[in-house]
Amino acid sequence: MATNFEKVVSLARKNSIWPLPFATSCCGIEFMATMGSHYDLARFGSERVSFSPRQCDLLMVMGTIAKKMGPIVKQVYLQMAEPRWVLAMGACACSGGIFDSYPVLQGIDQIIPVDVYVPGCPPRPEAVLDGFMKIQDLVNAEGLRRRHSDQYKDLLAGYGIQ
Repeated sequence: MATNFEKVVSLARKNSIWPLPFATSCCGIEFMATMGSHYDLARFGSERVSFSPRQCDLLMVMGTIAKKMGPIVKQVYLQMAEPRWVLAMGACACSGGIFDSYPVLQGIDQIIPVDVYVPGCPPRPEAVLDGFMKIQDLVNAEGLRRRHSDQYKDLLAGYGIQ
């Protein structure tokens, strides 16, 4: 059976995503439940959760992000190697949640591009798994050269990222 190199690379990337959890509140507890034996995120090839951005390719932002934390989230994102993906988990990370106030960032898509949103307050582990599988679908469908396209560079330039 023959296939092309791009499909093999996409399959390998899809089944070996290393997430970096950036958890600040109750959504982090739901992520811990998702990593536990009942839901077992490891069956999708993500048993290695890393807290070093240079070794991860999926940034999972969970919970309330204060405006003072925004530059830190962006710095962590920039330290990740390409290709990198972002999953916003919970109402607070997606849109600020119930905290419509000055110190809370109203969605992390104001500072970094987001690939998948997982709504809920907090989202159930099943929703987290669904969001993770959507990330896998994106990884599998993405070509090797998309990250070098002018459209992707324009997207990053919109966020002030070179």
